[in-house]
Amino acid sequence: MTESLIAIYEALPYLIQGSFVTIGLICGAMALGLSVGILLAVGQVYGHPLVRFLVRAYVWFFRGVPLLVLLFLFYFGLFTVLHINLPAFTVAIIVLGLISAAYQSQIFRGAILSLPEGQLKAARALGMSDKKSILFVILPQALRLSIPGWSNEYSIVLKDSAVAYALGVMEIMARAHFVASRTYEHLPLYFTAGVIFLILTYLGTRGLRILEEKVRIPGYAG
Repeated sequence: MTESLIAIYEALPYLIQGSFVTIGLICGAMALGLSVGILLAVGQVYGHPLVRFLVRAYVWFFRGVPLLVLLFLFYFGLFTVLHINLPAFTVAIIVLGLISAAYQSQIFRGAILSLPEGQLKAARALGMSDKKSILFVILPQALRLSIPGWSNEYSIVLKDSAVAYALGVMEIMARAHFVASRTYEHLPLYFTAGVIFLILTYLGTRGLRILEEKVRIPGYAG
């Protein structure tokens, strides 16, 4: 018991440093997923049939292939063939972001479809183009309605970020494994890593919950 507590005490600063790497992965992936996911959602709802087909194919691919396979496919395969030399941290953000975009697009699509069709027609009647109607009328409301689903996606991306250690990204899980393999205190160190993940999950979801309360649309949110 004493050896376990000593191992945790000595490794904790090292693991906390890894939490900042994990936060960087999450922020980068969520931002990329948000940017691409909005475009995919708009394309799937308002786009040409060919665009809708391509979006469905994108979502099907990135939701169907395991994260670890995609990490290896991009890092050791695609980027190597294209002679693109990117750090493992950047590749992990790209892969996590592209996967998150597939899920976020469906969150945004559901939010867009939940809005009354008359709003788009009213915007057109006021002389707004379809692009401006979507940008200034539909999306602001859809993004607000998407926050509960986005909160769930944050938790998923946070947990998936642990797989980035397979590329050598020194996030929480990689650091816990590194220390445990040398001290042989696997249970206490992995337990500590799990606690850190739980804390990050709570802080992120709590922050998004506060944001949801601040931007709630009367009549559309319970």
